[in-house]
Amino acid sequence: MAKAGSPSHVKERSAGRSAETRRLLIQAAIETLKQEGYAGASARAIAERADSNQGLIFYHFGSVANLLLAALDAVSAERLAQYASAIARVDSPTALVDTARAIFSEDLDAGYVTVLVEMIAGAASTPGLGPEVAARIAPWTAFAEDAITSLLDSSSLAAILPPADVAYGIVALYLGLEMLSHLNGDRAPSLALFDHAQQLAGLFGVMAGNSPTPAAQ
Repeated sequence: MAKAGSPSHVKERSAGRSAETRRLLIQAAIETLKQEGYAGASARAIAERADSNQGLIFYHFGSVANLLLAALDAVSAERLAQYASAIARVDSPTALVDTARAIFSEDLDAGYVTVLVEMIAGAASTPGLGPEVAARIAPWTAFAEDAITSLLDSSSLAAILPPADVAYGIVALYLGLEMLSHLNGDRAPSLALFDHAQQLAGLFGVMAGNSPTPAAQ
């Protein structure tokens, strides 16, 4: 006769295997979206990449779409944490542009934003996916708004540059730049925009009082 408490020990080990299976499937979904796009992110393709059984996708997530949303959640959480760490060291508009450029290049190299772009593309053909993806973009916009607000809060620029509107434009521009760079494989035009933004940021910094005066230099 099994001792009391034995079943709970088995459940713990089973839960550990279940969590690992979910992690592997999510990672496989991320890589599949990067390499094959939304159209190629089938249950078979993801399962093969995870060296797993297709049935486990439906067991753990209910559908391929839900798995892909979990993949987007994982990427978003990782990138937002990285962005927060980078932005914490920013103290001027020019530093913000420098950080944004570095993040953009990193995201292009690793294909992080590709996951989101592919999910946006997939929303056009999958009923109900659009609102789910939109809900996951909202934290990106909120993050951008917080970063902009912290830089403009003590200046008069906040009145003529509403942080919420600027944040929305930045996220839209960021995704658009990533999409175009992904399509033609040329990131030079996108990086040139960051150079122009750097010049504007210097001007905004002077207007906001964030740049040192010549006497202080």
